[in-house]
Amino acid sequence: MSTTDKELRVGMVGYAFMGAAHSQAWRTVNRVYDLPARARMALICGRDTAKVADAADRLGWDAYTTDWRDLINRDDIDVVDICTPGDSHAEIALAALAAGKHVLCEKPLANTVAEARAMTAAADAARTTGVRSMCGFNYRRVPAVTMMRQMVADGRLGVIRHVRAVYLQDWIVDPQFPLVWRLQKDRAGSGALGDIGAHIIDLTQFVTGQRISGVSAVTETFVKERPLPAGSSGLAATVDGGSSADGNGTGPVTVDDAAVFVARLDGGALATYEASRFATGRKNALRVEINGSLGTVVFDLERLNELEFYDATRPAVEQGFNRILVTEGEHPYMSAWWPPGHIIGYEHSFTHEMRDFIEAVATGVDPTPSFADALQVQLVLDAVARSAELGSSWAEVAPALTAAAV
Repeated sequence: MSTTDKELRVGMVGYAFMGAAHSQAWRTVNRVYDLPARARMALICGRDTAKVADAADRLGWDAYTTDWRDLINRDDIDVVDICTPGDSHAEIALAALAAGKHVLCEKPLANTVAEARAMTAAADAARTTGVRSMCGFNYRRVPAVTMMRQMVADGRLGVIRHVRAVYLQDWIVDPQFPLVWRLQKDRAGSGALGDIGAHIIDLTQFVTGQRISGVSAVTETFVKERPLPAGSSGLAATVDGGSSADGNGTGPVTVDDAAVFVARLDGGALATYEASRFATGRKNALRVEINGSLGTVVFDLERLNELEFYDATRPAVEQGFNRILVTEGEHPYMSAWWPPGHIIGYEHSFTHEMRDFIEAVATGVDPTPSFADALQVQLVLDAVARSAELGSSWAEVAPALTAAAV
């Protein structure tokens, strides 16, 4: 436990997949790391009284509410953690920042560039009064990914020439899978592009230190109509927010099922990206390969404790891909966990995220990725969508018009 008496009282909006992941991290972080403040899981918010009451008990929150405005207006809340669908990110974050609350918002930051710009401007203004904000791109906090970034920054790969990134899932391959909110543009903003493509955009820019400057893209919606979910709400809401009482009928899918694009990075590297929720057999397959003049490094989320590294500076007779097991105490984040060789998992990336956020807020430092960093990812998503709409024509990424480190 931390030796400090300082407490950060957290209020979280949302309790489904990301809410559960964040809750596990808030429960764990101070039991693993010695930090300058302790997180208290004070309040959780959801629209359904019975479900949010159950979530509060099951996930370890002190109390619950069904109104996020009540959460923000309470004097005993210091941090607002936003784990809702993208259509509510801007409204909640803007209100929280205006109320002087620190904000952690899940990715992508918003559904539109306009919303992301407004959130970034509000975060910049709040920063002048000591209010901090961060966007939750959790894969940055996988120790192997952070080490990958260090290797690139240390020059181990030389000049970066190629980036290859894929993020593949298959959970909507069945055309009878219902029309959940992630398949509706007004709720999710985009489909595979924003849901999982945003992750590989952020991850590759984080690792290389280069930003995507332009793209040529194609997107596709393979199943354009899906069954309406029966008597559901929240995660399975239909396009108009309602549902079919008996599950009969269909509704239009208004987002992409897959997005593929080539890109140029501002440091000169060429890149390819693929995001699909129709890759049959692939459950959560994220893979990034960076090729440089002096070597190559590869990360695969399904082997998240490892890196593959090819060192072209070694004698020819010794060259080949080497497996690096990223579990040593000297590796990023690993000093608080287990003896070398004892691997960690997906959920630990969120614990590391909360560690960095608490440390930044408690010490008065701006955490990363900032809202400005997340805005830049939003601008890439927008460029991809524009290019796809115009027959894959080249689309420049618009300037963020705000300062931020990748």
